[in-house]
Amino acid sequence: MEPAQVADRIEINDVITAYTRAVDTADWEALREVFTADAVIDYSSAGGPIGSLDEVIPFIKNMEGFERWQHVIGQIAVAFDGDHAQATAYFINPMVAKAPDGSEVVWEVGGYYHHDLVRTPSGWRSAKMVDELVWSR
Repeated sequence: MEPAQVADRIEINDVITAYTRAVDTADWEALREVFTADAVIDYSSAGGPIGSLDEVIPFIKNMEGFERWQHVIGQIAVAFDGDHAQATAYFINPMVAKAPDGSEVVWEVGGYYHHDLVRTPSGWRSAKMVDELVWSR
């Protein structure tokens, strides 16, 4: 692997981390640094919309109904085609809610984030992301 491709992989990992950090910290505006202006985001497997960032942010904000939440990203597979790349990141997302009796209830989901990325003057950005929900408990 060439040094430039290693640097690209690190930057793509950083984009995926920036996505999960923005969601986990409820910094919805930070998502604009992750996606291209015309990105399409698909949350349909989780019961959400397919659309632009502005169209899907209200769905993502549903996370605020939980007390706490956190993403854990596992392996990330990246394939390059010039200034385009496809990355699939395995994820687990535990979320903590308060039960009526005050106890905590943990709900977990897991799956894959599929990103179609493009190199821009500002670095790699996701032009399309599909949230593929695989399991929940």
